[in-house]
Amino acid sequence: MNRLDSWTTRAAAELGLRGDVLDRDALLDLASVVAHQVARPAAPLTTYLLGVAVGRGTSLPVAAETIRALAAAVPASGDTTPSTAKRPAHS
Repeated sequence: MNRLDSWTTRAAAELGLRGDVLDRDALLDLASVVAHQVARPAAPLTTYLLGVAVGRGTSLPVAAETIRALAAAVPASGDTTPSTAKRPAHS
């Protein structure tokens, strides 16, 4: 068992969750989509929201597809300049 599998198994057990409750690959894939399409900090926040939705009865595939569609609708910023480079130069 690798470190990630060990961690998720242990975390699930500590939270009183069954080991089969996690679809690791689906969540990591969705987090990657959100991180790249929206913003990196949106990935963990979105996976939390996804978990809340699933906990309230929405199926994981339906919730994940809803998030994917939402992320796909976010327009690309087109601005790849780091924020620190946007500061005006002092002459």
